[in-house]
Order: sequence, then structure tokens, then C-alpha cells
Amino acid sequence: MTDQVHGTPRRGLVAATLGFFVGFAGVVLYGPVAAEFQGPMGLSGLLLGLLVAAPQLTGSLLRIPFGAWVEDVGAKRPFLILLGLSIVGMGGLSVLLLTAYPDGLTMRHFPVVFVFGALSGCGIATFSVGIAQTSYWYPTDQQGTVLAVYAGLGNSSPAIFTLLVPLALASFGLTGAYLGWFAFLVLGTIGYAILAVDAPYFQFTKRGIGRSRAKRRASERGQELFPNGNAAASLRDAASVSRTWVLVALFFTSFGGFLALTVWLPSYWTAVHGVGIQRAGVLTALAFTLLAAAIRIPGGIASDRIGGERTAIASFVAVAVAASVLVLTREFVPALAATVLLGAGMGVANAAVFQLVPTYVPEAVGGASGLVGGLGAFGGFVVPPVLGVFVDLHGTAGYATGFVVFLVLALASVGLSSALYRTQPAPELAVTEPSSADD
Repeated sequence: MTDQVHGTPRRGLVAATLGFFVGFAGVVLYGPVAAEFQGPMGLSGLLLGLLVAAPQLTGSLLRIPFGAWVEDVGAKRPFLILLGLSIVGMGGLSVLLLTAYPDGLTMRHFPVVFVFGALSGCGIATFSVGIAQTSYWYPTDQQGTVLAVYAGLGNSSPAIFTLLVPLALASFGLTGAYLGWFAFLVLGTIGYAILAVDAPYFQFTKRGIGRSRAKRRASERGQELFPNGNAAASLRDAASVSRTWVLVALFFTSFGGFLALTVWLPSYWTAVHGVGIQRAGVLTALAFTLLAAAIRIPGGIASDRIGGERTAIASFVAVAVAASVLVLTREFVPALAATVLLGAGMGVANAAVFQLVPTYVPEAVGGASGLVGGLGAFGGFVVPPVLGVFVDLHGTAGYATGFVVFLVLALASVGLSSALYRTQPAPELAVTEPSSADD
């Protein structure tokens, strides 16, 4: 029947979260076992930073076109293409390790390892696709909470893999660990394909129903946010809103910083505090990555209740304080406490920023999600090589002094969040009544 809607908002959220969880694990493709590549390949601090950040290159930039593409076709097809590219990258890396690791892996393999890492990172770009999918399933007044649930649970996969990869390395070797990861990626993609359902509007348009009638029928079934139906127009509309670019800058600090530290902290703990690779993975996962992911849920609830702007200000102040401590201290306990505060601040800030996306850009959620999620997450690719330069210049001490980068970013973000708070307008209505005429 043309009026039947398959699935429910909860199923849409569960499917998006599963797909994002599977793809987002690619963030830590190289970070937890960086030493396994750095030694045989003879990498400098700069090249090590580039390698561990390789998945973030595609994982950030592809969010822009794929997030906007949701406006045309819904989320399921973009999701599956991104996960399929990740499978290609992980499969290629597994074959390379089977044939070249450990004795045959040298600096000449760096471009190939980088490219396979970038392909494996395509699944990270599912973030903006899932943001749009979730936003279109749920009403406006629940956006902060459901987006925080989606992002918080999905963001937990890097923490889990930061814990598991060193353990798998010890038990099965580097090649065995990546083969297991490849199997997980394939099975997770199949699971998403079975479970995923697009929001009602896209179900109606795929049946040949015109956009105006599809909006009206979807609105009758509770959908409040709608795409404008054109990916290029969605990007253009989002880019024309000045606050979109403020949100990009804030997300560069919070989520780009989160990605950068997820892959960099294991090296920090090993170099500065002399802990082993497995313990470094545990510290990174529990004190930072998992915490930052889990706290997005209460962060989203707080953003709904007191406003995303005020929540962002408080969280970026926490990031600035934590970064200051990490720059100054070489003691383990203060560094661990500062890392916990840093993870909490970034996690809450991530939730606050995306609570504001449908508020400020309701007419182009897909395009705005792509721009904010893509350009903001690009910090995950930019920052690790910068941190590597600190190491090249200052040796081991550079792992600590490099945190000045996050101090500067956090202070700038406090200023931008404060400007949003001072100038926040009365939000426009997200949806107008759809016309009764068909397109």
C-alpha cells in the first residue's frame, strides 16, 4: 500500500546507530598499534601523525557530499556505499599484511598503507548520514536527546576497539587482529542492510509520490523535519547561513579534537609515562574515548534543557582547563585526571553543537550535517600531524607540550559559543505546512 510506512523512529535510530558504530571504529585503525607500523617503516613524528590520521581524511570530507545526498535518496544507500568502501580498504590492508608483514613492510609501503587507511575510514563518514536519518525520524523537541544517543553509542566503537586491538595483537598478531576486524565490518554491514529503514518521507517518494504529497503524508505520521530534495541546494542553503560556519569551527575543536586524541593518546601515554601498549589502550579507551562517547547522551539532554549555547560554553571551558594541565604536568595522576576532564568536555561539546544544527539550519539539515560534521571532523586529520611536529621539534616532551594546540582551540571556541549565546535569535519554525498540490 502506498500509505503504509515501514519501521518506526526507534528502528531508524537503532539502524543508524549500528551502521555508525560499525563504520566509526575505523577512527582507531592505526592509533592503538602505531608502534607496529612506526618501527618497521621508520616513521618520523610527522609521518606517524599522518598515518594514524589517514582514516579521518575520507571520514571527514566525505561527510559533506554523503550527508547532503541524504536529501535526495534517504540514508540507506549512502550508508551502504560508505561501509562498502570501508570493506574494500580493510580487505586491501589485510592482504598487504598477509603478504608483507613484518619483515617485508618498509617505508616504500607507506603510500599504500595510507590509502588503505583512508579507504577504511570511509565508514567514519556515516556520521552525517546517520544524523540526517535520525533527525528526519524524530520531532524537533527530541533532537538533542536522540542525536546524543545516536552519536554517543556510535562513538563508543573507537573506545572498544582501542581496548580490543592491543589484546588481539597479543593473541593473534597484527595480521590476525585486522582479519578479525574485517569480518566484523562485513557482518555489521550486512546487519545494517537488513535493519535500516528510511524516514516516511523517503519511503513515499520512492513509491513515486510527489514531494508535496509525500511531505503531507509523512507529516500526518509525525515527521516534522523535511529535506529540500536537492543535495546541492541543501549544501548551498546550509553554507549561506553564517551560524553554520560557527558550528563548523566549534565541531573542529570538539569532534576533530576527539578524533585526533583518540589516535594520539596511546602514543602519549607510552612516550611520556612509559606505559605498555595494552595499558595505553586501556587508559585511552576508559579515560577518554569511551567517556567522551557516553557523556554525549547526558550532554544532549542538558542541551535540550538549558540550551546548546550555554552547554557549549561550559564544556569548552573544561577543555581549556584540561589542556592547560596536560601541557604543564608530567605526573601520571594529574595527567589522568586532566584526560578525564578533557574527554568529558569534548563529549558534551559534541552533543551541544549538534543540538544546534537542526535549530539553526532546519531547512537544510542534511547539508548542514555534512558541512559541520565533515569540515569539523577534518580536525581529526589536521591535528595529529601538528602534534607530530611538536615531537619532531621537542622530542618526548613534545607529546605533552603539543596540548597547547587544544588550549588555543578551546579558548577560541569559548569565544564563539559566547557570541552565539549573546546573539541567539528566536528559532524559526522547522517546517511549514506542506502544500496540498503535488510537485
